[in-house]
Amino acid sequence: MAKTPIIDALLEYTKEKNAPFSMPGHKGGRGMFEKYSHKNLKNMIIDMDITEVEGLDNLHKAEGIIKESEELLSNLYGSEKSYFLVNGSTSGNLAMIFSAFNEGDKVIVERNCHRSIFNGIVLRKLKPVYVDNIIDDSYNAPVTINMEHFFETLYNNTDAAGVIVTYPNYYGIACDLERIVYACKRLNMMALVDCAHGAHFGISEMLPENPLKLGADMVVMSAHKTLPSLTQTAFLHVSNRHKIKELDFYVSVFSTTSPSYIFLAAMDYCRAYMEEYGREDFEKCIHMVEKYSKIINTETVFNVMNQEDISKICIPYNVKLDKSRMVINCGKSLDGFKIIEYLRECGVQCEMSDGSNIVLIAAPFNSKEDYDKLVNALKNIEEKRFTCNEIVLKVNRMPMQKLAPYEAVDMESNYVPLGEALGQIAAANIVPYPPGIPIVVIGEVIDKDSLGIINYYVNKGTTILGLDNRKINVLK
Repeated sequence: MAKTPIIDALLEYTKEKNAPFSMPGHKGGRGMFEKYSHKNLKNMIIDMDITEVEGLDNLHKAEGIIKESEELLSNLYGSEKSYFLVNGSTSGNLAMIFSAFNEGDKVIVERNCHRSIFNGIVLRKLKPVYVDNIIDDSYNAPVTINMEHFFETLYNNTDAAGVIVTYPNYYGIACDLERIVYACKRLNMMALVDCAHGAHFGISEMLPENPLKLGADMVVMSAHKTLPSLTQTAFLHVSNRHKIKELDFYVSVFSTTSPSYIFLAAMDYCRAYMEEYGREDFEKCIHMVEKYSKIINTETVFNVMNQEDISKICIPYNVKLDKSRMVINCGKSLDGFKIIEYLRECGVQCEMSDGSNIVLIAAPFNSKEDYDKLVNALKNIEEKRFTCNEIVLKVNRMPMQKLAPYEAVDMESNYVPLGEALGQIAAANIVPYPPGIPIVVIGEVIDKDSLGIINYYVNKGTTILGLDNRKINVLK
């Protein structure tokens, strides 16, 4: 029989029946079409894999059912226009950047943005000016954008065409976006938001605000990360009606000409679910997270991040935590990479670890049994097994930018061992996955801190884009 390695691996994985605290938000199908089971959509999923036949509209020129569904999406989020994305948030970030900016524009960019933002900056030939993040010592993680550095950068670069920020970050921390947007408006700059992890924001007062309600011009959201939708589905919203014509064009440019109706059906479903059940279900989810976080804090050696922790760090700014996300801090002596492997052995699938913390993405479809399995595993941990021999502090740092990324991308380069890369200019983004945030961006100088962090992730077995057998691509 012919080999099917992907199918075989997926079948083996599903047999594990892990407690799903990772993406996608439907949690192994539990939330997919759950509230509309009378329509038997789950069993029809293969039958729905069709093309643009008569009566089913066309994503690239929506005039019928797709247009109606996108209008319902727009009404839910409060945009001038919303788009279904079948190529993920990456395509939305590219369309957003190309629509908002012209080639050669200067843009102010949060340095901890996703790699798709940096790819858009390269392709559009923009000149980025980076803004740093605050690193919290207790969590050893980037908490949020450094607002003092942001305002300093903003007022020193009033010729910038706009600002790109992440809201929230991978830890579920939402920056003071209202102040950022207000400052942009005063300087006539575009405010673009990568809200990939916040498609559920605004559905309840217990969650951070919807970025559109805070005045953002364009917002990208991953439907699949936190909502009951399929992987690769996302939304793009625009509140600046003057940019709709450009967005119509670029969304089509960065989308496949053969969009999946299965994806479209999933997004139609998750929007309807959020409209009818989202508030109640996410509030129940938050109560579950809070209940079990208290148990973890009092009955284990671990500590779960909370709003009070974040507020203390970010005074006087209004920084909020997504209460449906669990960030479990391992302290200074335990290795998060080893613990996340242990949890998988115990039947708990987490989203990621950065070595110091473990990130879990909860959803309304996580059961009491899922949480019990997590807590029992943490209670029974043998600390000696998970002692950390090396902790690399993610110091408050930004490598020196020597060239704009688009200037460096086509220059001659070669691979050198990591030990020989100090002081050289990166010819590729160096990105641990997850979370997909570059340690070094193309055009930046590779410094001692960067090498320390790269080596740390390499030694922990983390997948790192931009490396090849411990060699790094640098400009000649």
